[in-house]
Amino acid sequence: QVQLVESGGGLVQAGDSLRLSCAASGRTFSPASMGWFRQAPGKEREFVAVIGWSGGGTIYADFAKGRFTASRDTANAKNTVYLQMNSLKPEDTAVYYCASSPYALPVVGRLYPNWGQGTQVTVSS
Repeated sequence: QVQLVESGGGLVQAGDSLRLSCAASGRTFSPASMGWFRQAPGKEREFVAVIGWSGGGTIYADFAKGRFTASRDTANAKNTVYLQMNSLKPEDTAVYYCASSPYALPVVGRLYPNWGQGTQVTVSS
């Protein structure tokens, strides 16, 4: 069974940066892709970014392009993905989730069977 644990969220000011981490564990953890999603209060969950686990290809939501960078560290079975977020804006305030998928670079949540518990990111103006 796959377990995903996010960390790195917090309260920051507009223009600051944060790096989220997602540590994965499981006896046979070998996804095709790892995705990041977010959900703001009163809003639906939305796609942020996805990275291919083996090849490292990425896709970003329009609002994330140029500000957010997804990366992964698979060395020594570390099994961790990151989301570097720069130039944060108040509208980036949300709970951020990582998820794993057996599909290649999916951008819809229903293609991700495994989810973490989320980490809160709050950006003040």
